[in-house]
Amino acid sequence: MAVREHTSLLRLATAGSVDDGKSTLVGRLLHDSKSVLADQLAAVERVSRDRGLGHVDLALLTDGLRAEREQGITIDVAYRYFATPRRSFILADCPGHVQYTRNTVTGSSTADALVLLVDVRKGTLEQTRRHLAVAALLRVPSVVIAINKVDLIGYDGGAYAAIAAELGAIATGLGITDVHTLPVSALVGDNVVTRSERMPWYDGPSLLELLEELPAASEPGVGFRFPVQLTLRPQEAARDPRYVEYRGYAGRVSAGSARVGQEVVVLPEGVRTRIAGIDFAGVELSEVTAGASVALRLADEVDVARGELISSVADAPTPVTELDAMVCWLADRPLLPGARVLVKHGTRTVQARVAEILARLDLDRMAPEEAERLELNDIGRIRVRLAAPVLAEDYTRTRKGGSFLLIDPQTQGTLAAGMIRGHAVFGNDFVADGWSI
Repeated sequence: MAVREHTSLLRLATAGSVDDGKSTLVGRLLHDSKSVLADQLAAVERVSRDRGLGHVDLALLTDGLRAEREQGITIDVAYRYFATPRRSFILADCPGHVQYTRNTVTGSSTADALVLLVDVRKGTLEQTRRHLAVAALLRVPSVVIAINKVDLIGYDGGAYAAIAAELGAIATGLGITDVHTLPVSALVGDNVVTRSERMPWYDGPSLLELLEELPAASEPGVGFRFPVQLTLRPQEAARDPRYVEYRGYAGRVSAGSARVGQEVVVLPEGVRTRIAGIDFAGVELSEVTAGASVALRLADEVDVARGELISSVADAPTPVTELDAMVCWLADRPLLPGARVLVKHGTRTVQARVAEILARLDLDRMAPEEAERLELNDIGRIRVRLAAPVLAEDYTRTRKGGSFLLIDPQTQGTLAAGMIRGHAVFGNDFVADGWSI
């Protein structure tokens, strides 16, 4: 495997069914990469002895909630940070139980890579298919399928190859293009950080070696996008003449880059102006790129409020009042046509109504089917009519510009995570034009 020198950041998430070993794998990654403090490891060793275990239960490094430790399952998303000489990582250890699929959606929504664990003894389960479908919908750039517990089948290469081929075919059928499979034993550490000598039939990288090589996500084709969070008028403006004319617009650059003097458009009004200044913590910048939180000053007096978008002119998104979207339904109560909801897109929130439920994903056949409602953890396609325009973009082009949330207007609770489709074709297009987005 080619070696490249870099210290880039990779965001990754784990997924898989209950008891497939996700937390143990994360604990092994942290332990074997020497990312665990001595007192943390001592505490885990003590708890493991108290439970009468013959080994150190590394899952305790990530299962931080009391209920998680008592039940031996992961309930909430646990974020861990570690680094090697070549790369830094932010890892989201997601629950495996179907009840907590909503947490897996949350953890995977910003991931550059998803590590999907599969118990070699159980093979492909419904939850395995659901997590692959979620990865496809969320456009996670890379999927690593770690086939775990190979030590419990005597390191049988044939059993591994059969499951790897089946899962690879499912992932490809969903439109996931960058798929990697490897055999591991999270409990004993085979192929997690270092390559195992117990599997001579496997000559690929260890999991950590692979993660060090995966590319970080990027959206090079998307222009400047700046969702406005707040209009800044310093309190000093009332008593200091130097501040009277100051008006800035605070937010975080979600895509692209911009420089002072560049022409931009304020949406949805469509007013054109130029960037007069870029302020960051009291320092004036000449240029800003995606991920930076700054305040923009504009050359003209434009009425800009929270929820509006400052965009590059050439590829500015078009305001729309209807969405054709894929959603992961995350609420206990079902979604029915006609439901009143709030749509949160970027920093903009508008009232909306679910006009139609177009289809639901059958996880057994991995194909769309007609549906009158969506139940908890269902993946489906809906049409939403908005009371005010949003700056929707195709999710295939930009994950940030193409994603939104459905919110309950009464409780303010999250109902669904949505991905906007750029066109409204549907039929025998499961892979190319629908579920994989």
